[in-house]
Amino acid sequence: MARALLIVLDSVGIGGAPDAEAYGDAGADTLGHIAQACAEGRGDRPGLRAGPLSLPNLAGLGLGLAAQGATGLVPPGLAIRQPPDGAYGHAVEQAAGKDTPSGHWEIAGVPVRTPWGYFPVTVPTFPVALTEALVAQAGLPGILGDCHAAGTAIIERLGDEHIRTGRPICYTSADSVFQIAAHEDHFGLDRLYATCRIARGLCDPYRVGRVIARPFVGDAGHGFRRTANRKDYAVEPPGRTLLDVLAEAGRAVVSVGKIGDIFAHRATGREIKPAGNAACLDAALDAFATLSDGGLVFLNLVDFDTEYGHRRDVPGYAAELEAFDARLPGIRAVLRAGDLCLITADHGNDPTWTGTEHTREQVPVLAFGPDLASRSIGRRESFADIGATLARHLGLAPLEAGTSWL
Repeated sequence: MARALLIVLDSVGIGGAPDAEAYGDAGADTLGHIAQACAEGRGDRPGLRAGPLSLPNLAGLGLGLAAQGATGLVPPGLAIRQPPDGAYGHAVEQAAGKDTPSGHWEIAGVPVRTPWGYFPVTVPTFPVALTEALVAQAGLPGILGDCHAAGTAIIERLGDEHIRTGRPICYTSADSVFQIAAHEDHFGLDRLYATCRIARGLCDPYRVGRVIARPFVGDAGHGFRRTANRKDYAVEPPGRTLLDVLAEAGRAVVSVGKIGDIFAHRATGREIKPAGNAACLDAALDAFATLSDGGLVFLNLVDFDTEYGHRRDVPGYAAELEAFDARLPGIRAVLRAGDLCLITADHGNDPTWTGTEHTREQVPVLAFGPDLASRSIGRRESFADIGATLARHLGLAPLEAGTSWL
């Protein structure tokens, strides 16, 4: 029986979505702009990387052609002379928004067309009733922040005051999120998680997609840094996902990275959450090597987004793409007859773009395996086509949304 490995390169968009203008993102192109910056020398960083973007394995799968389908142009350095080694195309998101849960849920067959709730770009940003309830129920002396902010910047700005006052740092972004940052030693990791669980319930009436715990360590003298103990508290998907169908069929599921958090730990099987892209990929390949027939390993590689996209770090993003590209031969090595690997993304986060938020983009769809012929799958009108294809490949009943290309 077939098996499947689904890899989400978090935020690796390949060009503005048809409705990008409505989100202020007309012209955004995460992959294309990184490639262009590298070609012009703006992707160089001593000791890290230099020169044009080099992704020979991803280009060989058709990444450049997928980008051409989305934008009309092959990004610099991603042209190939021979036919791609697999199926390639690009997908358009139907869900409202450009956040992580919406993208992943649609990949798994559940497009969410009802808009999320967002907090206004004001100070304070949170409703007074929400803040007062959180302070009372969590036993807090108050909160800091109460605004839109980039996570690393607000921790540097308010970290010392947080330690001095005991008040957690609460902030949001253009996504539907309520984020709480606190020092692991001075505030306590368990207390931070408990506070986030309270906030999750309080945010439900506002249709907020995620409450995110953002623990950090350090001090004002040496600087603060976020740790790998982040935890997302998401609402459950509003429909029956590919994971639910797998669970109902008694199939094995292994969720690696933040997949468990994104799906509110529903039908996510065995969850593994290492720190960093390399460790997550290692864990996914180890799990896939012993995966039973009919099973799925579902992997999210979040560093593209959190470490480089939001920080508008072009050289870092480029280096991380090149590091993943170098792992493709190892991914191929674990595939056996009947297996399918599918690589995609959940949204964009163009590191050359204004601000620090996600960008509304199309995503690549690259599929390969020992038995999969080279072909273009063109433009897919929903990320849900990915889930539909995986369901068909695994011999499952069709999902409620999406069209398989198999």
